[in-house]
This record gives sequence, C-alpha cells and structure tokens, in this order.
Amino acid sequence: MVSLRVLLCFLLVSSAYATIVSHDGRAITIDGHRRVLLSGSIHYPRSTPEMWPDLIKKGKEGGLDAIETYVFWNAHEPTRRQYDFSGKLDLIRFLKTVQDEGLYGVLRIGPYACAEWNYGGFPMWLHNMPGMVFRTTNKAFMDEMQNFTTMIVDMVKKENLFASQGGPIILAQIENEYGNIMGSYGESGKAYIKWCANMAQSLDVGIPWIMCQQNDAPQPMLNTCNGFYCDNFVPNNPNTPKMWTENWTGWFKQWGGKNPHRTTEDVAFSVARFFQRGGTFNNYYMYHGGTNFDRTAGGPYITTSYDYDAPLDEYGNLNQPKYGHLKQLHDVLHSMEKTLTYGNISTIDFGNSASATIYKTEEGSSCFFGNGNETSDATISFQGKSYVVPAWSVTILPDCKNEAYNTAKITTQTSMMIKKPNEAEDSPSTLKWSWRPENMDNLLFKGKGEFTKRQLFDQKVVSNDQSDYLWYMTTIKFKKRDPLLGKSMSLRVNSTAHVLHAFVNGQNIGNQHAENGNFHYVFEKDVKFKSGRNVISLLSITVGLANYGAFFESKPTGITGPISIIGRNGDETIVKDLSSHKWSYKTGLNGFEHQFFRTESMSKWSVQSVPFNRSMTWYKATFKAPLGNNPVVVDLLGLGKGTAWVNGNNIGRYWPAFISSENGCSAKCNYRGAYHAEKCLTNCGEPTQRWYHVPRSFLNAEGDNTLVLFEEMGGNPSLVSFQTTRVGSVCANVYEKNFIELSCDRKPISAIKFASFGNPDGNCGTFEKGTCESSNSTVDILTQECVGKEKCSIDVSTEKFGAPDCNGAARRLAVEAIC
Repeated sequence: MVSLRVLLCFLLVSSAYATIVSHDGRAITIDGHRRVLLSGSIHYPRSTPEMWPDLIKKGKEGGLDAIETYVFWNAHEPTRRQYDFSGKLDLIRFLKTVQDEGLYGVLRIGPYACAEWNYGGFPMWLHNMPGMVFRTTNKAFMDEMQNFTTMIVDMVKKENLFASQGGPIILAQIENEYGNIMGSYGESGKAYIKWCANMAQSLDVGIPWIMCQQNDAPQPMLNTCNGFYCDNFVPNNPNTPKMWTENWTGWFKQWGGKNPHRTTEDVAFSVARFFQRGGTFNNYYMYHGGTNFDRTAGGPYITTSYDYDAPLDEYGNLNQPKYGHLKQLHDVLHSMEKTLTYGNISTIDFGNSASATIYKTEEGSSCFFGNGNETSDATISFQGKSYVVPAWSVTILPDCKNEAYNTAKITTQTSMMIKKPNEAEDSPSTLKWSWRPENMDNLLFKGKGEFTKRQLFDQKVVSNDQSDYLWYMTTIKFKKRDPLLGKSMSLRVNSTAHVLHAFVNGQNIGNQHAENGNFHYVFEKDVKFKSGRNVISLLSITVGLANYGAFFESKPTGITGPISIIGRNGDETIVKDLSSHKWSYKTGLNGFEHQFFRTESMSKWSVQSVPFNRSMTWYKATFKAPLGNNPVVVDLLGLGKGTAWVNGNNIGRYWPAFISSENGCSAKCNYRGAYHAEKCLTNCGEPTQRWYHVPRSFLNAEGDNTLVLFEEMGGNPSLVSFQTTRVGSVCANVYEKNFIELSCDRKPISAIKFASFGNPDGNCGTFEKGTCESSNSTVDILTQECVGKEKCSIDVSTEKFGAPDCNGAARRLAVEAIC
C-alpha cells in the first residue's frame, strides 16, 4: 500500500511538471498556446563540453527558443553493443546544458544523420553484417535501427528530458530526408517509412515526431521542409503546421573547394518570407557549425572545419552582422507571436513580385511587405501611406503602420576577425621539432599483412573504418627471360581510393588523389621491375566516407581493380592482370598503432637533421598555450596532408596543400536573387583550409603542450605556428534614424579608423568618403563617444552629425573602429 502511494505521488509530481506539446495547422502548441519557435542547430560532437554553455547562451541571447541536434550513431556505437557517451559525446550533458539555459530541445535521432558526417552517422559494422541493406525493409537493418533508437529514447526518458516528463525536448525526429531518395527503393521504401513511423510512435515519448523532406509522412508524423527557402512549402496534412527544420545559413566546404558564404540579407529574407507565408517554426542549419575532429568528417572530402558561415563561427565567435541582424528579426517575430499564430490572414498582390500579408486579431494587426523582385525596389501604398521595400527583401510592421525591420537594411555591426601570434612564446614562429619516420619496411619489402586472399576487397569491408589507411600488397616474380622485362613497363591501378600511394620494391613511384568530384580514376606510372621477386605495395587512403544518396553504403571505396602491369614494345602491348593474385592486407599505420601522438609515448624521436618535404613522417614539437581566452588555431601552412594532435587530442585531418582553383570567386556579393552553393565564393587560389581549431580545453594553461603531426605527402613544418582569433575591427554602414551599437567583444575600442555621415562608399575595410558629407567632424564625435569603451550606442541622426545635402537621398553613417 505504501509503494502504491509513493507511485501515485510520483505520477502526480511528474504530471505537475510536464509540458504538453501538441500542434494544429497553425503552430506547435506548448501547454495549449500556439508558439512562434526559432531554433538553431548545434551538434555536440563538433565542439567540446567546455564550449557548450557559451554556445547555447549565445543562442539564447540571439533570440533562439530551441537548440536542435542530431544523434550520431557511429560515434556512440563504434563497435556493436559497445557504447561511448563520454567527453564531447555526452549527449545527456549537452541536453541538460540546453535545459539549464531555459531553452527547448529538438532531438533528431534519425539515426541516419547525413550532416556531412562520416558515413552519414552509420557505424561500419552495420554495413559489414551479412545481407545488410540500409534504409529499406531489411530485417537486419530495421532491428539495429530500432535497437539504437530505443536505447537513445530510454536514456533520455531515464533523465526526464522529454517535455512530457518536464524536460526541454519538444520535438523528436525519425529518419532524415528520406523522401529525397525514396523513389530508388520502390515499394520497399514506402513500406520502410511506414515502419519508421510506427516504430517511433510505439516508443511513447509524449511529444510530436517529425520527418523532414517526407511529403508522404504517415500520420501522426509531421512532415517538414529543408532548404535555402521553404516559403512555398505546404504540409501534407491540414493539421500539420508549416515547419522548416533546416534553413541552411551557408554551406559546407570540401577539400579543393572555396569558402561559401550566404549573405546576411538573404538568410533574413528567407526567414521573413517564410513567416509572411504562414510558417511558425524555423531552425537554422547551422547556428554553430563547429569542427569535424578526428575522422568524423564525411563526404568524401568534407573539410575539418564545419564553419558553415553560421551565426556563430567555428570557434564560437559572433559572426557579425549575421548574428545581430537575425537577433533583431527574432525579437520582432516574437513580439508578433499571438498575431502570427491566431490572426486571420489576408494577402494583397501588388504585382511585379510585391505583396502584403496582413495578420489580424481583435487586438490588432501585423503586416509583412514582401518584394521578391531581384532588381527593382517596390513602392507599396497601404492604408494611405507609402513604403519603399528594397528588391529581394521583406519589411515587417508589427502594427501595420511603422517599419520595425527590413531584411535588406542591416543595422548591426560587421566584425572583422584577425589572427594574432602566440604571445606566450618568445619566438612562436620557430617551434623546435623532432621527428621519426613511419616504419613501413615489412609492408614495402616483404608485403606482409594481416591476411591474404586472391581477391581485391572494398576498403570498408577490410578496415571496418578503424583507420583511413589500408595496405594492398602482392608479390610478382619475373623470370630472366620474361617477355615483359624487356619492354617499357607501367603499373596501372583502377582506383576508388580517395588518395593512393604506390610503392614497388620499397620505392615510392607516385601518388594520386581524386579531383573535381571524380572518385574513380586510373593511376598509371612507369616502373622498372627486376627479375626475381618484386613487391607491389599500394596504400589506399579515405578522406571521409560518403554520407548521402540512395544506397550510398554500396559506393566503392579503396582499390577494387583491375590492377595490371602494362608492357609496351613499339606497337606491341602486353597486359598482365594482377587482380586475382594473392593480395595481402594491413589496416592502419605503425605510428597510429603505437600511438606516437600520445604525450606519454615512449617512442624514440630524433632532433637531428629534421627532414622537410619527406612523406610518411612524424613530427613533434612543444609550445606554450597562448595567453588569454580567445580561441586558439594552429596555422599549418607549408604542410601537405595528414593528421594533427594536440596533447593527444585529434584535431582532425589537415590538407593545406590542396589549393582551390583560381576562378569562381566574387569580389562583391549581391544578396539579391536566389542563393545557391556556388554563389558568393571566396578564397580562390588559396589552401582550402589553412587554420585548424585547437579548443582551449585541449591545452595545458601552464607548462608545455605537445603538437604531433603525421605528414603523408611531405611538407615543411617550420612555418607552423599557434595563433589566437579575435575581433580586429568593427564596422557599420547604417541609414539615419537608426541606432547602431559597436562592440569589440569585451575589449575596449582603441581608435576610429574611418567615419563619414552622408553617402560614403565601399565596404568594411575599404570605406571611402562620398560626394556629400557632414561638415561636423564625424571622427571626433565617435572618438569621444566610443574610444576606451567596450561598447557604444550611436544615434544616427542629423541632430548628432549635422545635415549634409545629399540631393534628397537617404543619409548613412559609415564607421570603422579598431579593437
């Protein structure tokens, strides 16, 4: 009887704290109230637990209601039924950090993630199970998917983290963007998605489940939209609200590619237009992109940086003006929440892509004036007043009278980030290096591996994704009078290795890597074989496994052949196919097995005659942690390709030798017109990634720190240096009758480099005076108001700066301040 009373008491207490999350055709409802919800993606493994509180706090300060994350199956279950939730994989700690900040959570269990994450989040042991096919009515797959999904749900339930238990999680997701590729699976795909819905519903989480990019999502799943624009999205059920689970704030970067940028104006335009057209839930993918530490980057060829041009940059700094301009938009949308979610909606079409949308309740009305024209501003007459709406923008009027926000009019600062040398070192540019070679003798001269088969295997099958590296080795014997020996000879390898190094009798005959998205290529080099025994050793290297597409698990990786020796003598050609020879296999490299990257490693390192431009070489140096608390990066310019560790922490793959093409970049970026991933590129002719994030938690604040590099291709470590990244200067270019706040991120403003009130020209760093300018000394006014302060707020008005005659054109203040 006592235990029954305790149980009843517990249930009553639990229900008292429970949050009821539901929905109707207008919005997600929380405790019966329709809500405008603004969310941002922050993936817990792409930062560190020490970074999470600051990132989430900045999300809240930026106007977010919720934090969204995937769950990464292969990180948590790298070996079947062996789990890892430690360190930056501590999902529960991350969700509790979200809860501590008073935000909601959106948990995208998947467990397919995509996310430019290695293998889309699937563990390799899953691929190597007999008869396995991913994401269809394959019993082995469904059993494993259900096991992992159930385990995650049970973990979250145990900690009372679903809203139905009083926790922060208001939405959960099953599967991910399956509708994009479902057609390839035929009827099995349709049956699979129904099974997903039933399985998810059976877990009884007490909150709605979502399926993104799934137009036929079975009820009660909520289908949602992903993309650069989702204003035209229509849910598949009148009782499903219009929801946007991935508003892409930028784009990912690939080795050999350029830096993508999505303009602040266009992101804001996409959000405002979505809400203008009835949307009520928007999630930014990404709000903080972070870093692909270790081997987590997908692809192939996704870079270690996953900055994504998000509102918070890779290191957690505010990406201004994107962060600030969106914060202002969030504040305006939140102020209109009741009107947007309960108001009657009417629309006026003014032609030429201009329209007004009015949300009206008994208490009042709110208006959006949208202009989708890419070139022409629109003048909208409404209720006896005229409003000019710039091309490709939306103006928001919470009271249908006064403009509170326009997506194209940025009134927040632009922050220019700089990198500063490590002031903790007397001479930071000259780290003292030791080195040791990667020992490959058994592989290059003996061809000895772990097992031998008369077959060429896919790398995924042999390595089980335990390493980027797989050796394929065979021995071939030539008799003295073999007809091939007297000819010009070459080794030809049909390869799907992302990078291939080839050795014959211990000599490196060359290497090759996939380029321009073509991951199937032919490597061919001239070779001199000898009579007797010859050893061919091929090192296949992966650089992130495929993470997207129908049947992506079956894409070949490694050296699947054929492999041939080609002999030529005039017009005569002889081909000797080696594909069915005895091939010996060895996963990984000696230095990885012996953990040369460990700080306490007892391996012998030499300080004598440190070689440069030597392939397959390990380097080690010690350094002092940079002073202060600014984010730390290591500049790896001069190196080729490899992996880096700081104090034993793998900071990811590096490849500064991979230079982007010279063409395709934009000196100026026009925000007007639909964005795509090839628009507004920068960094042409430069290393795809030069700087690599070293989280402060990886460093010893006192004493020495150790940097270890494994250099695959050959490079010069003498140029390597540690730096900090911080705001170097802040700029604004703001129309009159606005306020602008300048802030140097908790550091004082030291000087005003440029200031002009009138019609100044140029951009941050290149401002110039225009044809009209105030006679008052704008520089002196701003120096008095701002210099020496961490932040200052400026009223951009003629009362403060004077009234220059600009022939009726709106006057602007342009300012650049040094931090």
